Amino acid sequence: MLDILPAVDVEAGQAVRLSRGSVDKENRYGSPKEVAKQFIAAGTGWIHLVDLDAAFGRGSNAPLLAQIAGELNVKIQMSGGIADESSIRRALSAGATRVNLSTVVLEDLEWTKQIIRSYGPRVAVGLDVHGHTLAARGTKRQGGDVFEVIDFLNEAGCARYVVTDVSRDGMMSGPNLPLLEEVAARTDAAIVSSGGISSVEDIKAIAALGSVEGLIVGKALYQGAFTLEQALAAAREVA
Repeated sequence: MLDILPAVDVEAGQAVRLSRGSVDKENRYGSPKEVAKQFIAAGTGWIHLVDLDAAFGRGSNAPLLAQIAGELNVKIQMSGGIADESSIRRALSAGATRVNLSTVVLEDLEWTKQIIRSYGPRVAVGLDVHGHTLAARGTKRQGGDVFEVIDFLNEAGCARYVVTDVSRDGMMSGPNLPLLEEVAARTDAAIVSSGGISSVEDIKAIAALGSVEGLIVGKALYQGAFTLEQALAAAREVA
């Protein structure tokens, strides 16, 4: 069954949601631990926990995220500013099931290859994409062609990609199904989709692809487009 990963994005110790990675359009939702607990009570087996301050290079919520990961009896995918080996070790030692490497690290593919080989399935590689070009969220930096990078990382043994169409992130404009299909055609690695979800029909459409392992859902849950229980039921229905 498609894994549903509700997102808990943390900025200055608070749970927030952004639009297209912009820090100028945010809403605050209080304690990230309490938000995560609500998702767990609704039946999720995963939390996608993000340190936005680390991602944007303006600070860190690492102690808080470590506390959350250590206290919650659920699988944690840790993300946000995971761009060097110390941040990887810190997240994994805090209790994260796996980490999502920032797209920024793909500027040094040889380093990324070594990390993939050292940590195996405990590392996912974030592919923030605009069109077919890598474009790390929260920055104006653009990388190379996403499919050339995937080919390289496949050779390195990458176990999992987290694929985000940055133009749809937080916009509730629907997932980029063609992009997911294109990525799936280029790799045997697991794929986690992120960005654009607006309805349970979007969830069913991604589940129906059969090539996507997991789905990160954020703004649609926070704005009440559907409940997490409904999202999980939609994934079960297609399975």
